[in-house]
Amino acid sequence: MRVRFSSNPKTIRGVLFDLDGTLTLPGALDFPAIKREMGCPAEIPILEYIESRPEEERGRLYKILEKHEKKAARDSIPNEGAVKCLKILKTMGIQLGIITRNSLVSVNEVLRRFNGINREDFSVIITRENALPKPDPEGVLKAANAMGIKPHELLVVGDFLFDIMAGQAAGALTALIKNVHPDMDTSGWPRADMEIETLDELLNHIP
Repeated sequence: MRVRFSSNPKTIRGVLFDLDGTLTLPGALDFPAIKREMGCPAEIPILEYIESRPEEERGRLYKILEKHEKKAARDSIPNEGAVKCLKILKTMGIQLGIITRNSLVSVNEVLRRFNGINREDFSVIITRENALPKPDPEGVLKAANAMGIKPHELLVVGDFLFDIMAGQAAGALTALIKNVHPDMDTSGWPRADMEIETLDELLNHIP
């Protein structure tokens, strides 16, 4: 594990989790298949591709995405240490949040798979319906505001470049979880404050 907090970790009052590949194991969403069905080039993120298309096309493209998301949500499995991490953070008085490029319908379906954790355990859930998608920092800033804390009191946890970019742009601390993509080349990424293998490792660094 690598830790390099840029501010005192004792100030962490909220943790904002990415969904796919962070709270859940990856693989349920087949991004290449979605892109093929849409005609989206491999190098362009799906949401950005949809928004780049003429307005009359977007409804059809979102329906394709939502079809795949609903199936993936039903097939989702909590990531290693996720339920333990969420439960203990809650008992510590740390506010919990979710930030995702997914839809709220999918988030609610995914949370059905978390034994002992439900929607009411999260102070805020940020989806593509209520903020610009990551890597834009808008969702992180909205989450901090909803929790009633400053961005520097928030830890953003994710498995991908966009999570780290969004957190850092908002002035939050960041943690990169690596068990889901152990071989991913992150050498060109901005460096997160923390790298962890499983979510319950966070508990060692939040007083």
